[in-house]
Amino acid sequence: MKVVLQNLTKKFPSRGRKAGGDVTAVKDFTFEIPDGKLVGLLGPSGCGKSTTLFMICGLQKPTAGQIFFGDYEVTELAPEKRGVGMVFQNYALYPHLTVKQNIIFPLQNLKGKDRLSKAQMEEKAYEAARLVQIEDLMDRKPGELSGGQQQRVAIARAMVKMPKLLLLDEPLSNLDARLRLQTREEIKKIQRETEITTVFVTHDQEEAMSISDRIVVMKEGVMQQAGEPQEVYDSPVNLFVAKFLGTPPINVFQGKVKQGGLYIGNARVLEVKRLPDQEVVVGIRPEGFVLDANGPLECGLSGVEVMGRDISVVSVNDFSLNPTIRSIIDAESKVDTACGAVRFSLKPNKVLLFDKNSEERIY
Repeated sequence: MKVVLQNLTKKFPSRGRKAGGDVTAVKDFTFEIPDGKLVGLLGPSGCGKSTTLFMICGLQKPTAGQIFFGDYEVTELAPEKRGVGMVFQNYALYPHLTVKQNIIFPLQNLKGKDRLSKAQMEEKAYEAARLVQIEDLMDRKPGELSGGQQQRVAIARAMVKMPKLLLLDEPLSNLDARLRLQTREEIKKIQRETEITTVFVTHDQEEAMSISDRIVVMKEGVMQQAGEPQEVYDSPVNLFVAKFLGTPPINVFQGKVKQGGLYIGNARVLEVKRLPDQEVVVGIRPEGFVLDANGPLECGLSGVEVMGRDISVVSVNDFSLNPTIRSIIDAESKVDTACGAVRFSLKPNKVLLFDKNSEERIY
């Protein structure tokens, strides 16, 4: 099912008397979620991504704008009539019920022609449990399960009615690193098998990029950029998006364009023939550095971190806007740690320029 959000705005009344006015959590948000795709809403805490999710499922009513499921407007429709499955960060399982009873619970509220027999409900519960591989835990209670198992129960409960739309609000936040990796792979697998349109909210950019068909980057309630994860990473529209995506984060420098060359300090690091002379902010992805004894960019060497297949060279530069510069190079490269400096040449496609004042991308 396709979901269309048109000019969605959500305002909350200000709680502080001195502040006055309303607080805008989401501002003029317009986006189409394609049928059968997994879309990640991504941004820092307080950017409005969860509020957007709650408006889609009906838990919060928009101040302005419209929501369409397919061609049908649901802006005023009650949450229970939207056919949406929801998974929360804190699992929200009933502690006194078994896993099977927790999964069956949404089916017990079906009425009229949708009402199911006990046998049908059990069949659907086991079908959902098999999907997330917990069919052998059906007689346990939530307190007897690990965090990852509880999360799977929550997903099974959301999936049991085979919703038209599945909404996941930071579902992996409470899991350890290894379990997060495993669970996010399972979520993507389930989504592909069922082809249920899914919206996944997270502040973890690695998480969003790894499982989403498309990502939407938000800041202070405003959509900054939307697109396929690799496309947004390679071609961010502004400095905020460039800094938010990537691990390690992008390295940022003060720079200038002068007579067809890009300068960081006095070093002419690249040729940029078509740009007029101006001061710029230079972003260089960690993988954009090439160890080169004759390279134009010289940095003070702070250390080398071995990461197995790669090496992270940690360095400093007077014109860097980051405390340290992190450069990812091949593990076979040799860094002379006895030397106090390291030199780099740069990969042009990994160097991004931004306007010094607006922070918008310069192409």
